[in-house]
This record gives sequence, structure tokens and C-alpha cells, in this order.
Amino acid sequence: MTKADLIEEVSRVVEFTRKESEIIVEAIFDSVVKALKEGDKIEIRGLGSFRTRQRMSRIGRNPKTGARVDVPAKRIPYFKPSKELKDLVNQEVSAARPAAPPEV
Repeated sequence: MTKADLIEEVSRVVEFTRKESEIIVEAIFDSVVKALKEGDKIEIRGLGSFRTRQRMSRIGRNPKTGARVDVPAKRIPYFKPSKELKDLVNQEVSAARPAAPPEV
């Protein structure tokens, strides 16, 4: 699903115009990005949590030349799905997959 698909789905479900739905989706994404930039944790019950993790500086290698490269420390966004989301995803997979025939 793309961002455009998400906007269309919101527009269809809440019966708003596409432009109004785009504003809603953009506001949500902007809020998540702003909170992560400030170092806050975002928790959405039933979906999961967004947070940042600190990566230490390290020495890397340029794959083309093999030269050593200093990679600076940085924060990276991280998403941890909730148990409920994991269960729902796995439930759908197991329901869609036919059961294996018993071995004789």
C-alpha cells in the first residue's frame, strides 16, 4: 500500500474529499516524524511503537574501492509491532494457507 492508496482508503471510509483525507494523513505522518526528531516515543495501541535507536560511530568500507570510511554516529527510526498486530498478521497467513495433507 502506498501513501496515495492510504489517502484513498481514508477518503472512502470517512467520506471526505481526497484533499481533506490527504491533509489528515499528512498531519499524522508529520506528527510522527516531529516526535521522532525530538526523541519521543510514539505508541499506537494495537499497531506498535515507533522510537529511535542510537547507532555508534564505526569504520566501514567503500564496497567499490575497499577504502576505509568513517561512519558517524546517528539515530535511526525503529518500529516494534505490537503482539496484537503480530497475531493478526500470522492469523491471516495461516488462514490463507491450506492445511498440509496427513502423511500415510
